[in-house]
Amino acid sequence: MTATVKYDEVEVGQQIPAVVYPVRRLNLVMYAGASGDFNQIHWNERFAKTVGLPDVIAHGMFTMAQGGRFVTDWAGDPAAVIDYGVRFSSMVVVPDDDQGAAITVSGVVEEKLDDNRVVIGLTAKANDALVLSKARAVVRLA
Repeated sequence: MTATVKYDEVEVGQQIPAVVYPVRRLNLVMYAGASGDFNQIHWNERFAKTVGLPDVIAHGMFTMAQGGRFVTDWAGDPAAVIDYGVRFSSMVVVPDDDQGAAITVSGVVEEKLDDNRVVIGLTAKANDALVLSKARAVVRLA
């Protein structure tokens, strides 16, 4: 596959529309199974509260994965992402109800590089809190 977004069709400052990713406890259990991270703070409300958390929280890497998903969906090809990094800045609290939580990810083209590469800056929020900071991806476009 190659990226479906064309390098010549993007401009610095171009906004990439936000996408909302719902997060429910089931998603965390499935992620725990895939990642092998069964820390109780990610699925056991009683335990999470005994260690001082407000409730169960999403895995940091789960949150980071939603940012990566945003970039690969935009680019049209997972292999187009050649670098991706974030810092974790806040927790995604996931209540045990019908709503769960939501991670909203948006982006902006920050820089155009040589070899059809662009730098995408990401904003990821949950409950109006920034959950990823310094989130950047370098993507090779068509």
